[in-house]
Amino acid sequence: MSLRIALLTYSTKPRGSVIHTLELAQALADLAHQPWVFALDKEGRGFHRSVAFKTTAISAQSCHGGIDQLIRQRIGEFVHFFEQHQEQYDIYHAQDCLSANALACLKAQGRIPHFVRTVHHIEDFQSPYLRDCQEKSIYQPDRCLCVSEVWRRVLAAEYGVQAHRVINGVNRRFSPRPDGSEPALADAYGIHGDPVYLTVGGIEPRKNSINLLKAFRQVRSRQPQAQLVIVGGATLFDYQDYRQEFMSMARAYGLEDALVSPGVIPDEALPGLYRLADAFVFPSVQEGWGLVVLEAIASGLPVLTSNQAPFTEFLTAQEAMLVEPRDVDAIAAAMIDMVNPDIAHHLVRCSHPIVSKYNWRTSAQMHLDLYQQLAPRDD
Repeated sequence: MSLRIALLTYSTKPRGSVIHTLELAQALADLAHQPWVFALDKEGRGFHRSVAFKTTAISAQSCHGGIDQLIRQRIGEFVHFFEQHQEQYDIYHAQDCLSANALACLKAQGRIPHFVRTVHHIEDFQSPYLRDCQEKSIYQPDRCLCVSEVWRRVLAAEYGVQAHRVINGVNRRFSPRPDGSEPALADAYGIHGDPVYLTVGGIEPRKNSINLLKAFRQVRSRQPQAQLVIVGGATLFDYQDYRQEFMSMARAYGLEDALVSPGVIPDEALPGLYRLADAFVFPSVQEGWGLVVLEAIASGLPVLTSNQAPFTEFLTAQEAMLVEPRDVDAIAAAMIDMVNPDIAHHLVRCSHPIVSKYNWRTSAQMHLDLYQQLAPRDD
């Protein structure tokens, strides 16, 4: 039976859960199902990439209140859209706290029979309202899924919720093979360092950006031509104070000219940027999985990341430079070591087989096994 599947995500811009949603939808379509992705769109530009399945970018208006008011408004925008939307689906699947709360409202109204939520990770919210939203998004779905074992265990231990494990994948467009776009990308973004360190995800607290900057300062004392390229940064939350602190430190360290921070880049440019780098650095303190780590490995890069789950669920010290994310000296030392040709070659050779273990078709099939438990049956 071909399933009609509504997949909801909070943004049209590239973030881990958004990429997961789009890749999952494509894999479901390839298996002859009918996914339709819905996402909030503040800027009116639509999705950051073209896709071969149905999508709807839902208009999201500016909010002049605080974060609590913003989340209330975003939930309301999802709810209002589906109150008017005439289509019905066999499965409703939220990929984040925000869209899960919207589906909970629709279920309470009797508009949908059930819904699924993927818990990529759990935030440490200070706001009582946001904590309540997060708890509702975990307790109220008919099924919860996790992309990593660490978060599945957290749901079981702290919430009493038995989540189903699914996996991420990596798109085959990420490859070490040049496609000819690299020289133009290097010129466009000013990437001509030696070596070039790349990180993807923007400047924010859970990406551990300030400690990475402090480590890079040490690296530059040994490698005066090194560059740090920071790509991405689209997020629902305002990390302006943290970003300002980061940039003030960069100026104080004299590193402004060594940083390349283009923000959100065109989707088609990302594979080439991986290939322009000499190493990928991602000492994040909290992730649901770390899709970008898998993309970097598929692109033939040596990888540095945090010596903690979920990274240690699929990486060992033979396959990546695993560091304590709060230890600036350790990050710096690993960054210097990982561009040594012998060490880099060893890391790339050992990590490359990991790529074959994670593909979106397998992930889609794992989702379908769960969907079939909820979907209406033809008697």
